[in-house]
Amino acid sequence: MSTLLTQLRELSTVVADTGDLDAIRRFAPRDATTNPSLILKAAQSGQYDALVDETVAAVQGHEGTLDEAVDEASDRLVVAMGCLILRHVPGRVSTEVNARLSFDKQASITKARKLVSLYQASGVSRERILIKLAATWEGICAARILEREGIQCNLTLIFSFAQARACAEAGVFLISPFVGRILDWYRRANPEIDYVPAQEPGVLQVQEIHRYFRRHNYSTVVMGASFRNSGEILALAGCDRLTISPALLEVLSTTEGVLAHTMFESLERAKPPEPLSENEFRWQHNEDAMATEKLAEGIRGFEADQRKLEALLREKLERGGS
Repeated sequence: MSTLLTQLRELSTVVADTGDLDAIRRFAPRDATTNPSLILKAAQSGQYDALVDETVAAVQGHEGTLDEAVDEASDRLVVAMGCLILRHVPGRVSTEVNARLSFDKQASITKARKLVSLYQASGVSRERILIKLAATWEGICAARILEREGIQCNLTLIFSFAQARACAEAGVFLISPFVGRILDWYRRANPEIDYVPAQEPGVLQVQEIHRYFRRHNYSTVVMGASFRNSGEILALAGCDRLTISPALLEVLSTTEGVLAHTMFESLERAKPPEPLSENEFRWQHNEDAMATEKLAEGIRGFEADQRKLEALLREKLERGGS
């Protein structure tokens, strides 16, 4: 009998949710995803010390203010980490636009273009990059424009059906619904309920989104993310992609059993409805208390870790390097 991870690879594309190179080498995922929290953790681990020092040295003497130098170093560092990760995965790496730009369409577009240009200057084609943007209305509108330019996007912090639908209507390449964070909210709201993985609200939402996309022939890839336990992953076997932490990859790689395809869909196809307007999107998203709260919380959390990473770089720049 084979492991659950081996069987999962036959049903879904496995993506590593980490910047840990040792884990990436060990579990051999197709793709890897990063975010400000994971980049900060990787930078603090010591694994990337040489890369951090090289990045700081490269922007020493940068024309402009210290804040501008820190911003430049941050962009170069996340791209350098992405380039290193790409040496160990055959597919793509997701690199995130600063969360503080989540409500600024044009600034998000400008930052995304810069990140892609830095990758290309390092010899990495845009076909191996996914630009991550928070799925605010502004982020989705930015992604629509970037996709038309051939810059494919991963819309993250998906908590509501309205977000998912708007992303598909915008022609976004991939979305990341946050299964575990949805569970966190419902556990706090309903502490008396013991949620079984297959019936968790986040799992059910991913299944609903997947069915809706397939029924209406949207090409947007659904990638379950933010898992709290292996049961959630098993309940989504057959989802297009699943991005999984090293700890849960370890569980799946050391557990044997029989894994079944769970992402059943209707063979019926239907014409897509008219795209959501901005007002419709904002109202429908606002009607979901969980989604409203978790999106705001997620943006704040990523921005807090982005600031910690920038503080680390600022300290090195101020003292002249390593």
